Amino acid sequence: MLITFKSKAAGDVIMFGDVARRMMEIMGKEPGDRGIITVEQLPEAIARLRRAMEEEKERSRQMGEEEPQFEKTPEGGKREYVSLPRRAAPLVELMEFSLREKQPVVWGV
Repeated sequence: MLITFKSKAAGDVIMFGDVARRMMEIMGKEPGDRGIITVEQLPEAIARLRRAMEEEKERSRQMGEEEPQFEKTPEGGKREYVSLPRRAAPLVELMEFSLREKQPVVWGV
């Protein structure tokens, strides 16, 4: 399943459902098929995602590990591995545009 994050301030950001739910959890939102980040909630959501991105980068630096080539999907398959900072960057950008334009971010399937 795909989940699309939308705002009138910028283009859509589409993510796999499991990835989108992880982003929601990081932002402090209840994971679900539909939801909203209000204009008032955007600064905190952005800060939480940025903090998680930095923590992931720091953890990788400290461990000196190479990133895996693949990761498991919830269905038991595999897909190319994409780090949290790379996955979150487009969503953070969407939220920053939305904050500047004072527009909420909504999501749905």
